[in-house]
Amino acid sequence: MLDTNALSAFADGDTALRPVIERETELSIPVIVLGEYLFGIRQSRQHSRYHEWLRRHLGAFSVLPVDAETANHYAEIRAELRSAGKPIPSNAVWIAALARQHHQSVVSQHRHFKAVRGLPLITW
Repeated sequence: MLDTNALSAFADGDTALRPVIERETELSIPVIVLGEYLFGIRQSRQHSRYHEWLRRHLGAFSVLPVDAETANHYAEIRAELRSAGKPIPSNAVWIAALARQHHQSVVSQHRHFKAVRGLPLITW
């Protein structure tokens, strides 16, 4: 499961990320990441280029929606982080909740995911 910074790096052709992507048989992105990425595109001076990249590549990803089960995982993770005194950004909690729900690792450069118990994090 790609976090927003991984999706951006993939779109930019980051060669260090390529081996991580190539060894996966299925790629997914949370709907939260899609929203963050679309927002970033709107802010970019290269918005046409990134819109075109997304149009061509979005079909390669499973876009994972938020549902009632996700909300339960979100509440559980947020409570765990609060008890541990290690809050992370709210969108990161939603991404972690989807990863936990779907038994997936998160590909990200954001180390705050390490605070989430049992969440495999892949960096590059």
